[in-house]
Amino acid sequence: MNLRYIAMSDGEAERLQQGGRDAYGNLPNRDISDGDGVPCRHCLRNVERGEPYLILAYRPFSSVQAYAETGPIFLHAEKCPGHDGRSLPPILGSSKEYLLRGYGADERIVYGTGGIVPAENLAQRAGELLTQQEVAFVHVRSAKYNCYQCRIEAD
Repeated sequence: MNLRYIAMSDGEAERLQQGGRDAYGNLPNRDISDGDGVPCRHCLRNVERGEPYLILAYRPFSSVQAYAETGPIFLHAEKCPGHDGRSLPPILGSSKEYLLRGYGADERIVYGTGGIVPAENLAQRAGELLTQQEVAFVHVRSAKYNCYQCRIEAD
């Protein structure tokens, strides 16, 4: 199965980079990266040392409902190219393990799909989840902090 890694959209990233408000209606905080553990959710690369980035609340769902988690993410403060969607994002090689969770078309968690997965098994497990009829997409989250990384869909 071919996978598509879906990052924050170009339009959403540009809106936030140009002073737009986050999921809670706040202006993003601006900081300078120390080069360690600052994954941008648009280009899906780490923000390099000395580069400015934004810290903001993000809800990677189209609706506001009980399963639509909102949490902190990082984003390059300046325009960056979106991820190509085809290759494994560089940010998914920065940890030893990740939390994967399947969601239905209604954007609700499909129970029994959540679990911590070693980084080297991430694509395999995402593919397994996406073969389940009720799973429309998978979220990749930090195993340590539950922070949203990206969405995966079958291509």
